Amino acid sequence: MVYVTLAGAILSEVLATTAMKYSDGFSKLWPSLATAVGYLLAFALLARTLKSMSVGTAYAIWAGAGTAVIAAIGMVFLGESASALKILGVLLVIAGVVVLNLGGATH
Repeated sequence: MVYVTLAGAILSEVLATTAMKYSDGFSKLWPSLATAVGYLLAFALLARTLKSMSVGTAYAIWAGAGTAVIAAIGMVFLGESASALKILGVLLVIAGVVVLNLGGATH
């Protein structure tokens, strides 16, 4: 169940960050509200995750997965560059999360 909660936190953070892109510097109401609600939900779910998972592991997975997904969204949907070096960086983030997770996810 802890991984479901963490996945919800990651999804909320990714949706909030994507909405922030469309908020135009918080000048558009609905994307700005979606950003605020998304981050509130992400932090609430992350806090719940921390009840049964170590903070280092949970935060590494949350931040790493969020970073990788946002980078992919930027490259695939938002026209950002997709250089080999950028893709390698994303793969290294994912590899780091996997290695940390192999160390044990519970506290």
